[in-house]
Amino acid sequence: MANYGEGAATYNAVGGEKGLTALVNDFYKIMHESPDYKKIRDMHPKDLDVTTDKLLVFLTGWMGGKSEYSKKYGPMSIPGAHSHLAIDELERDMWLSCMTEALIKQNYPEDLIEYLIIQLGRPAERIREVSVMMREKKQK
Repeated sequence: MANYGEGAATYNAVGGEKGLTALVNDFYKIMHESPDYKKIRDMHPKDLDVTTDKLLVFLTGWMGGKSEYSKKYGPMSIPGAHSHLAIDELERDMWLSCMTEALIKQNYPEDLIEYLIIQLGRPAERIREVSVMMREKKQK
């Protein structure tokens, strides 16, 4: 396995800006076109331009590229940004499945895909946990 997670290794492995842009565009294209992901697509705005850019800018910094998210969009709290949504295991797994399809479409090495899904699974699970907590608080 390459040294993913060290410096810009992951960012470079996905093809830098060009590769990451293709990944994010394919991710939202798959989400939009596949009925398997309708539930999570419906959680997003109709116009995906800003959403697409936010994911691209976030992933760029997260993978070791230029960190511009805070400058462009303000402070980042991944769970906070999703706290208004009802996210359970189903939605978390749909998001990860859609991302897996997009990663496979890029023809990335299997170890890179595996690494990214494991790493993305951590914030995805945290988003789910916060969503559950927020809903439980509202019920009290």
